[in-house]
Amino acid sequence: MPRAVAVGLDGSYESLAAAEWAAREAAMYGIPLRVVHAGEQQPHDYVPFAGHPVPPPEADRTAHLLTETKARLAHRHSGVRVSAEQVAGRPVPVLVAVAREAELLVLGSRGPGTVAGALLGSVAMAVVARAEQPVVLVRADEEGGQERRTSAFGGSGDTTPYRDVLLGLDLRAPDGRVLEFAFDAASRRATGLHVVHGGEPAADARQRPADVLRPWQDKYPGIEVTAEAVIGDAGAHLVDASRDASLVVVGRRGREGPLGLHIGPVAHAVLRHAVAPVAVVPHD
Repeated sequence: MPRAVAVGLDGSYESLAAAEWAAREAAMYGIPLRVVHAGEQQPHDYVPFAGHPVPPPEADRTAHLLTETKARLAHRHSGVRVSAEQVAGRPVPVLVAVAREAELLVLGSRGPGTVAGALLGSVAMAVVARAEQPVVLVRADEEGGQERRTSAFGGSGDTTPYRDVLLGLDLRAPDGRVLEFAFDAASRRATGLHVVHGGEPAADARQRPADVLRPWQDKYPGIEVTAEAVIGDAGAHLVDASRDASLVVVGRRGREGPLGLHIGPVAHAVLRHAVAPVAVVPHD
């Protein structure tokens, strides 16, 4: 059975937007979509499919939420096989376990500054810090239009090209898993890859950008790669560049440090303030 794209659902608008994004991503991969509600989360009010009223608090709102969301996604994304289920347990361990079995896990975000719904900051950040597979945070208002370039007639749609994928590259410890995720994401979107890396002196960097990128450019010859060296706060540069990106990709070290698991300052800044969806890819 192929891995699925998984999405955490709590009924909030943020998680519904994430589910839409996840369905589009599942279509790109050609794999199923798994919608999961963690057992201890209280469902938020939501806009029901086909105008059915939201059940009263005493009714089984979780079951109704999952049924409605599955129907909505199956209707809007007919080529994607959708499953929806409630998994017993606390949100963090449930979502970490779901991520382990998935191609990637998608969570909702209110956008710059906060993380949303019952997946509030500490929960979402804990999942990002612990997940063994990539985790993507999607803005609440991300319905696909911002991922694509504006057409000549003003506006964007399914026929307009995707904006470039943006990669934050750490030259001191470049990792193949992060690079492959970014190149693969650009390839699936038939778009370019914008690589932002620190402008450290040569003595401080283990490899030159061209040396790091060359094997991946050979593997993905159709992708136009633009490399940009920046001085100062890499996170701030990535946040600024995210305004013209379809997806931001950053890495996270998988090893536990002296203070426990952490995300890292660059990834943390991007998660909090980036405009585009952000993929955090764990690596050694």
